[in-house]
Amino acid sequence: MFPVGKKLSRRVPAAGLWLLLLLSGCTANYYRKSADQAAYGAIKGKTPLVPDMDPHFTIEQTNTISLEGLPLATDVPKFLGADGEKEIGAYVLNLEQALDFAVKYSRSYQSRKEQLYLSGLTLTLARHQFAPLFTSEAGVNYAVQRENIDALTGLPSVSDNLVEQAKVTGTGSIGASWLLRDVGRITAAITADAIRFVTGDPRLTTSSQLSATFMRPLLQNAGFKAETDALLTAEHQLLYDLRDFTRYRKDFSVQIATAYYGVLGLRDAAKNNFLTLQSSQKNAERTRALAQEGRVTTADLGRLEQQELSAESSWINAVRGYKQALDTFKIQMGLSVDTQLVLNEDDLRALQIRHPEISVDDSIQVALAARLDYQNTKDQFEDTVRRVDLAVNLLKPRVDLTASISPYSNPNLNFSFPDLQRYRWDAGLVVDPGLDRQAERDAYRSSLINRNRAARAIVQQEDEIKLEVRNSWRTLDQAKRNYEISEIGVKLAERRVEEQNLLADLGRAKAQDQVDAQNALNDSQNQRIQALVTHTIARLQFWNNMGILYIKENGQWEDPKHAKAQ
Repeated sequence: MFPVGKKLSRRVPAAGLWLLLLLSGCTANYYRKSADQAAYGAIKGKTPLVPDMDPHFTIEQTNTISLEGLPLATDVPKFLGADGEKEIGAYVLNLEQALDFAVKYSRSYQSRKEQLYLSGLTLTLARHQFAPLFTSEAGVNYAVQRENIDALTGLPSVSDNLVEQAKVTGTGSIGASWLLRDVGRITAAITADAIRFVTGDPRLTTSSQLSATFMRPLLQNAGFKAETDALLTAEHQLLYDLRDFTRYRKDFSVQIATAYYGVLGLRDAAKNNFLTLQSSQKNAERTRALAQEGRVTTADLGRLEQQELSAESSWINAVRGYKQALDTFKIQMGLSVDTQLVLNEDDLRALQIRHPEISVDDSIQVALAARLDYQNTKDQFEDTVRRVDLAVNLLKPRVDLTASISPYSNPNLNFSFPDLQRYRWDAGLVVDPGLDRQAERDAYRSSLINRNRAARAIVQQEDEIKLEVRNSWRTLDQAKRNYEISEIGVKLAERRVEEQNLLADLGRAKAQDQVDAQNALNDSQNQRIQALVTHTIARLQFWNNMGILYIKENGQWEDPKHAKAQ
């Protein structure tokens, strides 16, 4: 009902203002929380289907990075030269803490979490299409018309009596639509219209109508196959993305561990190069003293002095490589490059060779059963088979069953609701024989090609998994053997250096032998630590390639103890 006279024109803007205030009551923060609740709910619902998925997944991230609570460095490592002073007061970070920081602050890791969140949000929209959807609309319009009006009847005429009429019209509607799988689409709406003449004849005219329609495809898209397939695709895609993210978590932990041990390895290399430099300096000083006594040749002295310069250059390069790798690792974890940080050398000293006790063939069988990306590939093939069936269905003629009923108000009464005694209804079929099916034909042929590609992808990935596992096994075996060789090499090199030092004290050492012995010791020490790091990372990658590297919430892994073929 509309107010009469001037009150109408005054209250209509006020009503519109109140409507805007009502709608604005749902703040942006409300919609954000609503989206989070829906997306997290979708992800949580499918999390049990993916082994080792983070059960407390969230994209919320604090902007404050705090290193408080970490121990501080107190020693000045001489092997870093002038850079050693800068380590006083630096935070000391171990591997477990590094993994935890990377999971919390890494920019790339955060982006992957947000990508998964958006996939969950996409699924909620697809599900929403099968829920009751409500719409509403209201409008008010003020119009002025000047026309010929008969003075007696008040109706338009051909007279010269021009009369200006102003009127306010209002309309409103509330509708609902519900798509029921294997049933049909039901829509209903109620509309109301009103006209109030502000000037002239103060007439008020109102009408209202209730309408309901039903539509069901019988052949093409029967049961709303296309819409159902879109929902099923979104459901599957979230599952695939969950598997991809879970595998990414494993890859990410291996990457962080690789970088962590890589930095420690370079630090150890800088230390070894510094010891080599000190030894070279000692040899050169001793040889200079012997040269002054005429007990060694100038050529031997020059060779040792060149070795001293070469050792110094190698040490400088090693320190530079270590510092550069440490800065890169900070960025990889999401920390500022200006952060004063030292990695805990105890993690490097704690490394040991732990070789998996499982055959290559059994490893491959475990990988084919456990790899999440391989499960995705197989399931995606099933999706292409389903889409072929859908494409075949869309080649059929379109035959839709439609029905509607619309009760309406009594036109002779004002302010009346729809009268169930007054209605219109109809029912019928809408038929499209499909005289032009080129697009559908092409879609069908494309679906067949996509199915064949997906089938080949399964075979391709199976071979790639076998290759990855075999290469991981070879790398493991090679690293183990290299470590054993380097252990022997270090002992031999140490005896050689000791022997050359004794000969040098007696003035009987040859410069070339001294240089070779010292270089061999430095190389074998670096090779030993490198082989140990390589084996550790290769073991992690081996478990990862098998699909059985299990990651905790803080990014730390658990080594499988009893991996068997399934």
